[in-house]
Amino acid sequence: MGHPRKALRTTTIGTVSAALLAGTVLGLAPAVPAAAADRAGIRFVDITGDGGTVLKANVVTPAGSDGSRTYPVIVLPTSWSVPQVEYLAQAKKLADSGYVVVTYNVRGFWQSGGEIEVAGPPDVADASHVIDWTLAHTPADPDRVGMAGMSYGAGISLLAAAHDKRVKAVAALSGWADLIESIYSERTQHIQAVSLLGSTGYLTGRPSAELRQILKDFAASNLTNEKEMIAWGKRRSPATYLDDINRNGTAVMLGNAWGDTIFPPNQYADFYERLTVPKRLEFRPGDHATAEGTGLLGLPNDTWTSAHRWFDHYLKGDDNGVNREQPVRIKSRSTRGYETYPDWKSVGADSRKIALGGTKKIHANVNSGADGGFVVLSSALDQFLKLPPMASIPLLPRSFAAVWQSGRHGSTQHIRGTTKLHTTVTSTKASGTLVAYLYDVGPLGLGKLVSNAPYTFYDKTPGKPFTVDLDLFSTAYDVPAGHRLALVVDTVDPLYIEHNPSGAQLTFSSPKTDPSYVSVPLRKE
Repeated sequence: MGHPRKALRTTTIGTVSAALLAGTVLGLAPAVPAAAADRAGIRFVDITGDGGTVLKANVVTPAGSDGSRTYPVIVLPTSWSVPQVEYLAQAKKLADSGYVVVTYNVRGFWQSGGEIEVAGPPDVADASHVIDWTLAHTPADPDRVGMAGMSYGAGISLLAAAHDKRVKAVAALSGWADLIESIYSERTQHIQAVSLLGSTGYLTGRPSAELRQILKDFAASNLTNEKEMIAWGKRRSPATYLDDINRNGTAVMLGNAWGDTIFPPNQYADFYERLTVPKRLEFRPGDHATAEGTGLLGLPNDTWTSAHRWFDHYLKGDDNGVNREQPVRIKSRSTRGYETYPDWKSVGADSRKIALGGTKKIHANVNSGADGGFVVLSSALDQFLKLPPMASIPLLPRSFAAVWQSGRHGSTQHIRGTTKLHTTVTSTKASGTLVAYLYDVGPLGLGKLVSNAPYTFYDKTPGKPFTVDLDLFSTAYDVPAGHRLALVVDTVDPLYIEHNPSGAQLTFSSPKTDPSYVSVPLRKE
């Protein structure tokens, strides 16, 4: 015999979630009929945040909770531009398994008060105020507090863990550890990513004056304020407060997608390696939030399943084995199964160097046809259809793209981790941008993008060689036997702002005393 009341609660929450998410897509302010909310076991509440700012929130408690006992609690700040109904399906699952769940709309968005502070001090203080409210108004156990979130909510959760010792466990999904490294890597603006964030921020919220100035300076390449922008980003980066998280002992789970075009995986992996607390790192195919997105609809989702197991152990004390498993868990973009490792450096324990011989000269300011695609869309197509950005390597114009190729591989090459480029560059101008791409090239010359990364330089002496060391974005990809690897370097990519003056030329060379190469990380067989 089933449990009709539980089934009704589940169905109602699913219906409410679907309706609200549909309203969000249509740009409507979320509104829920009181009767439907009551049937679903949802309480919509106002929580006073930092400085008196009102935060719109909802509460889901375990069925039958009557105040006679306490439960572990999970607080979920919303993602960027998403209303407080975002996590209702997951909140229901967590409540059914014995958690009090409070989700709240971060300040500056939708019906919450205040302005968008981009995970600034008011946002971190808000998280503590929400915990205070939760402990005072729900049957929450003050010794078993967790936080979780996707994207913006992930970053705020990590920052809160650094500043509030009550947070015992965190699941940070598709978030950032280093905001500057994410959107301004190697001094290159990730313009599509920031434009998407900026436009949706204006559409669904109220950017602060500080944020409006940051967006303006970023898009205009205003180097006069570069130091201030970097300092602004560092204050909002969990990596800045790494020692505090380690000191607090918070159990941290990090999850991200290989192709995340907003918060690339490298900065998460670097952060993970420096954590000394109980920790877990998971990478899957996809783009920003696409790896865990189906879980918001209540559908089966590996990332959310891992997050639930993480909380079950570190908040409920369940002996589910999560603490005994190898903590690094990845899925290749090319295969279905998971691989596990004891640490990040073991993921690409082997490597292969491909020499970048000869001298190649290219003209700047022209898109050669090699590029990283479009923010969110391209890596999502790779995730679901195995269709990454592609280029015909033989047809790339050599006057605008420098190309090197390996020989055909006799066996499958299991690329795992971070590809590293080392080369010598001579520019005819003092500043410039280059973008490196690694391709899997089939028998007909069609290249499938494995990884890429941009690099911008300033204040170089024209005509004088200088060294470039560039980490491409980490990935897991299997190159079939009989295929080649190709490294392509050009100067224009729609994902980034390029800084090549008109008429600039770049020359790539390989001095005998310092040969150029690309080092490709491989799984140890």
